[in-house]
Amino acid sequence: GFGLPIGGVMATARDGLVSAGAVGMDINCGVRLIKTDIPSREVDKKQLQTLLREIEKRIPLGLGKKSSDKRLRNIDLKRIADLGAQEVVRTYGLGTEDDLNNIEEYGRIPGGDLSAVSSRAVSRGDQLGTIGSGNHFIEIGCISEVFDQDIAEAFGLKKDMLTIMVHTGSRGFGHQICNDFSSSMIRWAKKNGVTLPNRGLAYAPLDSELGKQYLAAMASAANFAFANRQIITDYIRNSFSKVFACSWDKLGLDLIYDVAHNIAKFEEYDGEELLVHRKGATRALPEGHKDNNEKYLSTGQPAVIPGTMGTASYVVVGTQLAEETFYSVNHGAGRVLSRTAARKTITEKEFTDSMEDVVHFHRPRKVIDEAPGAYKDIETVVDTLADIEITKKVVQLKPMGVLKG
Repeated sequence: GFGLPIGGVMATARDGLVSAGAVGMDINCGVRLIKTDIPSREVDKKQLQTLLREIEKRIPLGLGKKSSDKRLRNIDLKRIADLGAQEVVRTYGLGTEDDLNNIEEYGRIPGGDLSAVSSRAVSRGDQLGTIGSGNHFIEIGCISEVFDQDIAEAFGLKKDMLTIMVHTGSRGFGHQICNDFSSSMIRWAKKNGVTLPNRGLAYAPLDSELGKQYLAAMASAANFAFANRQIITDYIRNSFSKVFACSWDKLGLDLIYDVAHNIAKFEEYDGEELLVHRKGATRALPEGHKDNNEKYLSTGQPAVIPGTMGTASYVVVGTQLAEETFYSVNHGAGRVLSRTAARKTITEKEFTDSMEDVVHFHRPRKVIDEAPGAYKDIETVVDTLADIEITKKVVQLKPMGVLKG
């Protein structure tokens, strides 16, 4: 990453600063996990292919794509920026109140204001209901191992059952907001004689007009992303209902949790309110923490850590020791090769071999930069914090089929 590294966490005081680069380009890029009551042994390769095709019909994949859903063509972007997932559930009926209870901040960051957003960013706010490109994905997997039976049961996660992960963010809308405010913060530094060690560390004082405008614009993008993942969940549920000829609730497609990993939020630590920036880091509240929803108060909030399109992912919870990291944990495997390096060094055969057990429709040359070999070993990444008891492993998820952006 530029400026603050990927996986960086930075907390600033109320009279401190905010940095667009310390939040990241894809504001509220995040992951949500959906459980099912469908045993993995009852779903063969052909049925997986049918499911993936059905999902792909509803959810566009790739750079700059827009949804064909007529409901989204005239959606009120101002209300999305303000209300996030709450707007698409309560106004459009795309989900349930229980879904909102299982989203970080209940699917809405306060303070979102479309008037703080540039006209260029607003023009890019037409990508709701889409995945995007790069490392974004929809993955159908199964619970392959349970490490903590009691917590897994409390979450509703049972061994061998199908799961669905969704990884995407605020699309071009959030990307443009980051670009706009990064440039503005660099100009502010020059105007005020501030020497930046790195352009990615450009900032604005929290009490400045620029700082306040960024917080309002960032919250707008974060709410857009929560709404986006909520809409995508509705499409996935409808796809499963069609393929299995059964309502999604009878199939058990309940949202376990949706957690952001590129965001800045005011949180309380030792009685002081701090602005916690997380760039490629995931919040993980432990048991007993007052900000947990009621369901997870006695267990801690699920933190979802995806691996690669060919390797395992994990659900963990933070422990009390996680206060040292402002209750933040790893957000994923993380790259060891740049996209350019991956395309140069990983062969199509290596990619195909690494994806042998996972159903996908991607031509190797199109997604070779997302090959498992381009990423760190997920077991090592997860064990880094689990071994020092900042996190506790709950379940392991193995991929069965994947759609990549």
